[in-house]
Amino acid sequence: MHALAVQSSRPASFETIVKTVPFANPFWSRQFRQWHWISSALILSLMLLFSVTGFTLNHPDWFTSTPVTQTAEFELSADLQVALRAADSGAALTPALSTQLAQETDITIPRSALPIIEYEELILDLGGPGVDANLTIDLVTGEAFYERIDNGFVARLNDLHKGRDAGPVWGVMIDITALACLVFCVSGLGLLFINAKGRTLTWPLTSFGLVIPLIAYILFVHS
Repeated sequence: MHALAVQSSRPASFETIVKTVPFANPFWSRQFRQWHWISSALILSLMLLFSVTGFTLNHPDWFTSTPVTQTAEFELSADLQVALRAADSGAALTPALSTQLAQETDITIPRSALPIIEYEELILDLGGPGVDANLTIDLVTGEAFYERIDNGFVARLNDLHKGRDAGPVWGVMIDITALACLVFCVSGLGLLFINAKGRTLTWPLTSFGLVIPLIAYILFVHS
């Protein structure tokens, strides 16, 4: 009787604790594995992109390039000048107006380019990832000046990482990647919990990965 009492007073083993957790059963194990591999497959290419560009953004001095600048000047037709003077600042140009402007300047005018009108000038931001471009139109004289600066391949990747001038569709891709990363991490945590009984370093390594960023922030990041 004494031996039985001593045995029952021992703390429950990790295996016993795992068995009492609702999701620690074959069904949840299959679910975690399925969502883990599905999420990783969906975002593999984008996670590689964000990983590489995280490095290039953190070390900009290592990946410098010489910007390539292009400029051009145009004289717009009288009817186009009249139409541009009637444009509203912050409102998209009409398709007909964008088409005519593109034909006279040989520059692609995207629908997302919203004109800014001030001091008798109309300015269109035509930049994209890694590219700074502007078309400035003098509404009085009808003269147009175009400047395009290509900052290179790495700058293009860095802007894609930040979603800069990449358009709404790319923004949705970033959101999907963020959600898939969340699924990947949560399902991975579930798999860690279920399979930790045979891997003694699971929780020390997990705790280490949690604590180190906090320590680095507290000790080395100054606000």
